Amino acid sequence: MEPAETNRGPAAPAFAATAPQCPRARGDGRRPDQLRPVRFHNHIAPYATGSTLIEWGNTRVICGVMVEETVPRWMKEQGVVGGWVTAEYSMLPYSTLQRKVRDISKGKLDGRSQEIQRLIGRAMRAGVDLVKLGARTVWVDCDVLQADGGTRTAAITGSYVALGLALRKLVAGGTLAENPLLRPVAAVSVGLVEDTPLLDLNYDEDVRAKVDFNLVMTATDEFIELQGTGEKGTFTDLQLAELLALGKVGIKQLVAAQEEAVAAG
Repeated sequence: MEPAETNRGPAAPAFAATAPQCPRARGDGRRPDQLRPVRFHNHIAPYATGSTLIEWGNTRVICGVMVEETVPRWMKEQGVVGGWVTAEYSMLPYSTLQRKVRDISKGKLDGRSQEIQRLIGRAMRAGVDLVKLGARTVWVDCDVLQADGGTRTAAITGSYVALGLALRKLVAGGTLAENPLLRPVAAVSVGLVEDTPLLDLNYDEDVRAKVDFNLVMTATDEFIELQGTGEKGTFTDLQLAELLALGKVGIKQLVAAQEEAVAAG
């Protein structure tokens, strides 16, 4: 499979941010304000209602969407109108250099995976009119094939594309009268590495970062979630503002790539 193509029609092209005011290069040659290349390979899972493989640098995540014509029991019991969007996330055993044990072999979902899949679900619900969705449940499944930093941001960004493809298919097939998508949703990481604000941390940068954030935002500059901490140090309000500004630049570029991938079908 060629990296610039989907199974049906062209995918979003290799994509990287451009801004000449930050000349200093990073270990992989990027500027501090530059995204890693992002590609989408649509329809990677033929039985899913919508699916894409997002390649973001060396991180690769399959995002698939399937629909059930029912809603969770709590919605029925509480008389909640509309539908629901939920997510599951996992890292495959061969996604890291050392084999990752499957959760099923431990008998429970690890805390990190649980946190991330809840985050994905919240992010996707923020992009959908649940009333227009109707009394149905949309499942978003994210499986990490290869991890090199930013797996949760890649999962969220890819999930929106898979969701967009799925909902378009439901409209085309007459299941939905109108598309319930409200606005694109994307996510990106930012951090301070050696006191330099960086956009889109890879693994090497992530482990060295003294401060790192994950920004989950809409295309209209609204925050869905902001996860951040001083891992190895503190940060000032000025540094926070710089990181948020970097993140917003990245989100706008990711949204453009998402919209192109969904439009490609």
